[in-house]
This record gives sequence, structure tokens and C-alpha cells, in this order.
Amino acid sequence: MERSTSTGKPNHAAAENSITVLDGGGDKRKQTKKKNQDKEEEEEEAELSVERIFESKEVPPWRSQLTVRAFVVSFVLGVLFTFIVMKLNLTTGIIPSLNVSAGLLGFFFVKTWTKLLEKSGLLNQPFTRQENTVIQTCVVASSGIAFSGGFGSYLFGMAEVVAKQSTEANDPQNIKNPALGWMIGFLFIVSFLGLFSVVPLRKIMIIDFKLIYPSGTATAHLINSFHTPQGAKLAKKQVRALGKFFSFSFLWAFFQWFFTAGDSCGFASFPTFGLKAYENRFYFDFSPTYVGVGMICPHLINISLLVGGILSWGIMWPLIQNKKGHWYPADLSPSNLHGLQGYSLFIGIAMILGDGLYNFVKVLGRTLFGLYHQLTKRDPESVRQVGARSPTPNSSIPYDDQRRTQLFLKDEIPACFAVVGYVGMAIISSATLPHIFPPLKWYYIVVIYLCAPTLAFCNAYGCGLTDWSLASTYGTLAIFTIGAWAGSSHGGVLAGLAACGVMMNIVSTASDLMQDFKTGYMTMASPRSMFVSQVIGTAMGCVISPCVFWLFFKAFHNLGVPGSAYPGPYATVFRNMSILGVEGFSALPKHCLTLCYVFFIGAVVINAIRDAVGKDIAKYIPIPMAMAIPFYLGSYFAIDMCLGSLILFIWTKIDKAKADAFGPAVASGLICGEGIWTLPSSILALAGVQPPICMKFLARKTNAKVDVFLGS
Repeated sequence: MERSTSTGKPNHAAAENSITVLDGGGDKRKQTKKKNQDKEEEEEEAELSVERIFESKEVPPWRSQLTVRAFVVSFVLGVLFTFIVMKLNLTTGIIPSLNVSAGLLGFFFVKTWTKLLEKSGLLNQPFTRQENTVIQTCVVASSGIAFSGGFGSYLFGMAEVVAKQSTEANDPQNIKNPALGWMIGFLFIVSFLGLFSVVPLRKIMIIDFKLIYPSGTATAHLINSFHTPQGAKLAKKQVRALGKFFSFSFLWAFFQWFFTAGDSCGFASFPTFGLKAYENRFYFDFSPTYVGVGMICPHLINISLLVGGILSWGIMWPLIQNKKGHWYPADLSPSNLHGLQGYSLFIGIAMILGDGLYNFVKVLGRTLFGLYHQLTKRDPESVRQVGARSPTPNSSIPYDDQRRTQLFLKDEIPACFAVVGYVGMAIISSATLPHIFPPLKWYYIVVIYLCAPTLAFCNAYGCGLTDWSLASTYGTLAIFTIGAWAGSSHGGVLAGLAACGVMMNIVSTASDLMQDFKTGYMTMASPRSMFVSQVIGTAMGCVISPCVFWLFFKAFHNLGVPGSAYPGPYATVFRNMSILGVEGFSALPKHCLTLCYVFFIGAVVINAIRDAVGKDIAKYIPIPMAMAIPFYLGSYFAIDMCLGSLILFIWTKIDKAKADAFGPAVASGLICGEGIWTLPSSILALAGVQPPICMKFLARKTNAKVDVFLGS
């Protein structure tokens, strides 16, 4: 009897072939054909197998994956990406995934480092894909604090500059101005709980449930490709493209700075479509950052932003403005929330809440259904094989999964360590947070921490299914729940914003860690090294992000003011959500509540239609969450992003292969260049160095009056 030599093939296939040998000449030909097919399948599997490519390379122990050079590079890139995220936080609030840039730049820096050491004969440890994964994890964890830390949302929403834009809840007990000390302390207290909350579930999520985690999987494929000969060559070309557009973006931002000596000066205020369109915030502001973001974001997001801008600033706000004196007093300032600003803000909030609630229910439903399906329908035998300490040679599980599973289960993180860590951090934060935020009582925090692990699991599981983190939605739930519990007379607005921060940090870091576990699983990086790099990256972020925000806060005097270079729109949105939760609908101007109901229901209906019609038609239906953003800000950034989307679309039509390979690198260069310019511009502002020129654009009649005035 012949034996099957195929790796990972069940023995019954060989048994079938040996039985057919006994049946005569015709069946022998069938047997030969079947053996050839099996051989072709084996060869095809070998070609597709990633781990066979790296089979000859030994996987370093988890401690060896955590190198000094990896964390030095991570710190440098963490600072760079924190500036970028902070700039986006304080302008539009739209933050694209920077995982590709982190992985690419991490590969480039360490590869350059190791080549120099290799030439000098001092190289002790080669650069591996596991170390590359550690860098990417650490960088994303570090810069992620700039988002989950609330510097563009709940934390900045506590500041006086945001509170004074409203006549409600702007008393001292509902205000907490930024200060470097308490911001760093707050982040260190709340940013690590999410890491401990989902560690015991890593095997269930990654191996038993086989969740996809699209971003984590895509990042792993990218890192794996970098460490092949062909991938390394492509990575060098991608880095060159990134460097070219980084230089262009940085120099263009430097050039623009000379013309921004006052408010509404410079190329960013160029009335591209005329002065009337400019008044209604329709113009191209020459920002490479938004063009780059548009190249990374899906086309539908960019179109949705533009549709939202046309609907609001092109149609609705001019109509509501005609009701001045009837719906709201005619003598109100443009920034007063009882005037037009109130309609633009609260209607946008209604759409965000409608979209968030719909997706929360949908993802929660999919999570519960998925759990039920996994627990009741899965094959116990396959789970037993996957969960085994070492892969069985006759298993039907693919070779890649066997190797990855073996390593993933070898370096265990004890569940008791996670439980003790979570309980210990919860006790510390329950005792210390009320000293930072007096309205946030200790029993509010205890309730949050009792509910948080369940919500963190839901967010991590939902992110694994859909790649959609609902951290802001969970934070909104905390705003309304804790804010209403505290009450308006006991600092409920500040308590709601602080509770939002606690909840957002837990659920956001939980889903980020599980994404990183997926990346580590596919690159053969140890779960222990992933956890440690996430902890170190989070600790870096707890210091870097407040320092970068403090630089912005001190350098730009009009930070958070509507119409300024850094309006911080989501800070206003989050604060007014908290006011709404504490004081009810009394803060809304006339007929605003009715319009809010309409747009809330509209957001739910649009989402339901998108899910009902299928993907082919849904890609032509705008996304309500994206549509809501220009309601408050205007369409200037949407036009930039649509231009980026158009560039990528045309490039794809001309040369799809090059567009796919170099599009993310070009976009990252555009984003990074202008983003890093904020560092020298902030230093110049702190040093009192002002731009020498103010370039403004005036109507002909206004210009004539200015000439007459100057002539007199």
C-alpha cells in the first residue's frame, strides 16, 4: 500500500488511492490523474504558504523581539504620528489608518540602521518581521492616545475656551482647563485598563472564533511582504515615493506660512469658487494633508462629506438664515448656540447619534449572533486540533495556521495576571480620579469598571467582524448616563465628559490590542512581545500626546475658536452632548428639536437602506456619519479630500498596479510632511516669530473702500 507524503493531508486520501489500484487499468489512469492533481494542490499550497518562505529562519524568543533600537525608532515615529493625529483631531476629526505608514517607516529606519552596522561589522542581531511588528504596534499604540485621550473631543471640551461658546453650563464646576500634570496623570490612570480587560480572551478571539480583524490582517501581510527579497525592493521604492511627497508637503506648508500673518490670511483662505461660496465654506484650501487623507479614505467617505456640505451649507443654512429674527434673535453673534451655530451643531449631533446608535445595535446584534453561532455550531474536533499545544502532522489545518497557532499558544499570558492588573488599576483610578475631577464620584467609576470589560469585549469582537471600532459611541453612552446621574447642579457636564474619557480609553485600547494580537499571530510575533510593546507604546503616548497638545495650546492663541486654523470641532460637539444629557432639550433654539428628530431618523433609515440593498448598490448611498461632519465645519476639507480621491481614481484607471503599490506611500508623504511642519511652526509661534505677510482676498467694492480709506 502506498503512503501519502503530503504535509497536512489526511491519511484517508492515500487509502482511497491504494484501493483504486486493485480495480484494473482504467482505474489506474484515474489514480494517476488524482495523484497528479494532489501533487498540483500541494505545490499550489506551498506557493501560497507564507510560513514556508520563512521556514528556514528561526523565530527569535519573545524577549529578543523587544530590542532597544525598535523602541528608539518607535519613539521617533510616535512623536511624528502624534503631531499628525493631533492636527487632524483639532481640524476635522477625520483620522485615517496610519498602520501602513508606521510599518513602512519602521522597516526603512531599522533596515538602514542594520545595514550601517553590518558594513561596520557591529551587527549582533538581524532585523526580523517580528521586530517590525513590535515597532508598528508600539507606534500605533503611542499615536492612538492622541485620539482616545480626547485632545480633540472630551478632554478639550472641558476647557474654558470651549465652554464660553455656550451660555449653558459654563460655570467653574463644569470647567477644567488643560494642564500638563493632570492630563499625563489622567492618561496613565485610565489608558491601561483596556489592555488587561481582553488579554484572557485572545485565544478565543484569534484561534477559536478566527475573527478577521481586517486592519490587523492587512498590516501583517504588509510586514510579511517587506521581509521577502521582492517585498524589500518594493518597500525601498515606496519609501522613496513617501520621501519625495513628504518633502513637497513640508516645503509647501513652509511656503504658505509666510502669508498667514493674520486671521483668514494665506492660501488656506483662497476663494476658489468665488467669495459667496467662500462665505459658505466652499473652497479649496491647498492642504496636502487633506488631499492625502482623501487618497487613503474610501471614495464613498469623501463623496459623503461633500454631499453633507452641499446639503447643509449649500441649502439648509441659507434657508434657516432667512428666518433670522423669527426662529432666533437677529442680533446674536455667529458663534452663539441659540442662533445658526446651534442648528448646525445640534443637527450634526443628531445625525452622529442616529448613525452611532444604528451601528451599535447592528454590531452588537452581529456580535451576539456570532457568539451564539461560534458556541453552538463549531466543530469540536477542529477546535481541539487548533487548540492543541503542537500541530498534528496529519491535521487538515493549513501549514501556516499550524505554525502560527503553536507559537501563539506557547507564550502564554496568565489570566490571573490580567485579572490582578485590571482590578489593581481599577482600585487606583477609583481612588485618584475624583481628585482630578471632583464631580466624578468614586461610585460612578466603579460602575463604569464593572460594565467596561463586557463593552470592551463587544467592541473588540465587533471590530474583528467589521473593522469598525465604536469607541466614541460607547463614550457617548457614558456621557449621557453619568452626566444625567450627576445632575446639572453637581457638575454633571464635567462628570459626563470625564466618564466618556474613562470608557473610551478602555474600549479603544481593547480593540487595538486585539488587532495587534492578530498582526502578531500572522507574523509569528509572540503575544508577550505584542502585549509589552503595546504597554510601552501606551506609556509613551501618555507623555507624548499631552506634551504635543500643550505645545498646540500654548502656541496657537485661538485654539478651539470656530473659524480659526484649529477650531477643535469635536470638542464643541462632545461638550454639547454632555449639556444635552444633563439639561435636556432646553439648550436648543426654536424648531431645532424637530429638525434633530428628522435627521436622527434619517440617519437610521439611510443606514437601514444601505444594509438592505446589498454592497453593489450601497456603495452609491452616502454614509450619515460622514455627512454630519461638514454640518458644523463646512466643506473646504471635503473638497480637498475629493481631489485626493479623484487623483487616486484616475491613477488607478491609468496604472492600477502602481496605484495600489504607491498610493498609500504618496498619501502618507503628503500627510506627514504638512503634519510635521506644525512642530517648527509651533516653536516659531512660542518664540514670538510671526509671518511677515497677510494675503487676503476682497470683493472689488470692498477693495475700493479700503483704497479710499488708506488714501485718506
